[in-house]
Amino acid sequence: MSSTAVLPLLFLDVDGTLLPYGRTRPPADLEEWAAWQHSGNPQLAEVDRAHGPRPLALPCSPVWATAWMADANEVIAPLPGLPRRPVAELPGAPSEDDGDRLHRKTRALVEAAAGRPFAWVDDEITGLDRAWVARHHAGPALLHRVDPVTGLTAADFAVLGRWLRGPAAR
Repeated sequence: MSSTAVLPLLFLDVDGTLLPYGRTRPPADLEEWAAWQHSGNPQLAEVDRAHGPRPLALPCSPVWATAWMADANEVIAPLPGLPRRPVAELPGAPSEDDGDRLHRKTRALVEAAAGRPFAWVDDEITGLDRAWVARHHAGPALLHRVDPVTGLTAADFAVLGRWLRGPAAR
């Protein structure tokens, strides 16, 4: 890839990916989420410090795609030594009665990519999201689902690396 080429985007979620749930359960309501998304969350000790160099070694432009929004730069990024990154504009959480089974991030990330190749790493990606992206995104995309109990692993980074260095991402 030439130095003038535009790198693919890497949309990176936090909860269940960089911050695995392990033996805890995800927060159940807004009050629990407020406590979870705070620098005092004891689960932050589970962030793998080896994840700092891994995304930095990938040929991509990382973007936070998380409910942490700008707090990902303040609370999460310093733990594995990641630099500040842009934050994707995401819609608020859907109501339980809106009937849309598509992940709330899917449309926003496709819009943000604007046809550019992208990889999206999240623990909530489904086949519906993959099908929607295939129909509505003009460029190549990898939607990679991570096990939320363990979070990102070296194997996940290997998959991302192969795709980002492969012909589909160029």
